[in-house]
Amino acid sequence: MALPYELLVGLRYTRAKRRNHFISFISMISMLGISLGVAALIVVLSVMNGFQTELRGRILAVVSHIQISGANGEMADWQRVAEQSLKQPGVLAAAPFVQAQGMLSFGQAVRGAIVRGIVPDLEDKVADFRTHMKEGRLETLTADSFNIVLGSELARALGVFVGDKVTVIAPQGVVTPAGVIPRLKTFTVSGIFEVGMFEYDSGLALIDMADAQRLYRMDDRVSGVRLKLDDLFKAPLIARQLASRLDTAAFISDWSRSHANFFRAVQIEKNMMFIILSLIVAVAAFNIVSTLVMAVTDKQADIAILRTLGASPGSIMAIFMVQGALIGFIGLGLGVAGGVLLALNVDVVVPFIEHLLGTQFMSKEVYYISNLPSELQWRDVITITSVSFVLSLVATIYPSWRASRVNPAEALRYE
Repeated sequence: MALPYELLVGLRYTRAKRRNHFISFISMISMLGISLGVAALIVVLSVMNGFQTELRGRILAVVSHIQISGANGEMADWQRVAEQSLKQPGVLAAAPFVQAQGMLSFGQAVRGAIVRGIVPDLEDKVADFRTHMKEGRLETLTADSFNIVLGSELARALGVFVGDKVTVIAPQGVVTPAGVIPRLKTFTVSGIFEVGMFEYDSGLALIDMADAQRLYRMDDRVSGVRLKLDDLFKAPLIARQLASRLDTAAFISDWSRSHANFFRAVQIEKNMMFIILSLIVAVAAFNIVSTLVMAVTDKQADIAILRTLGASPGSIMAIFMVQGALIGFIGLGLGVAGGVLLALNVDVVVPFIEHLLGTQFMSKEVYYISNLPSELQWRDVITITSVSFVLSLVATIYPSWRASRVNPAEALRYE
């Protein structure tokens, strides 16, 4: 099937050697600008996706997907709540917990912390403490052992190591004739964990649930139940469904609500980076305007001849739109290929550049995440490609319209 002559002429103009080399130079600059902008967009968004996934994984190592807490801070029959929750499609595991504030003391050092009582075997199904243990083991938390596992920053602030004994001070006091005396209990440090989030590494201590119930006088009650799902992104939906399924008064929160501000800030940063870097693509795309304006000026005689042969203004406009779109398409293709390759190999490219420059961009002494994680999402690639191609097409409209308005008689007067 024969191709439209507008397409053939537009492709020929793009391939032909130009008498004006400056036009070719501007065309190449436009292609390279679009390529660099698109590649930068893909790489930056992939790195931000990687950071988002890495931080989400570290948070969910401590925070469960869904947490069901007693309406008054206590839950009497947690087994029934766990059983009802496990019947909900999408819920994989449930674990009870006791959580309260406490003061930890060692020598002259005193630090406030959240004390969480857990059942290690059940907790391991809803959280990921075991893989973040720096010293000791989570299994040392057994009933009546009065062992305690501390976050790395909390242990460093107290100056304790595995085997040291710390005093846990509970806010509930004991009334005596001499007044209210705080409840004290000595625990042995049996482990230290580090999840890479300062909030938890500096303010969370784990003990056995039975020891926590005894320390905080909760008898057989717990603070609530933590759940793990097969798909963490379904947490808001499943939380709403559980609210109608449970037959007890409880407060249900999912990870996206408990850290809503943090993840919203990350998403806003990602959107702003997309807008800012899109301006690079826009500037490069609108370089096509200058390229085509000069091409139209250079080809006025050709345009006049085509008009005298019967070409309509719309056909002339289509010829130059094809030429500009091809410039954008080539630049876009190079940018997508380069950006995808770089995003998939960030873990190789960045260490090579660090070795070449003799520096480290993200020092382990300063940042918890010392490498650049990258997660390429094809949805982002498709969005970037679509936006860039539309910008390239928009940039061709005005010069092409100018070409369609060329008067043949005026263009051929001095030829």
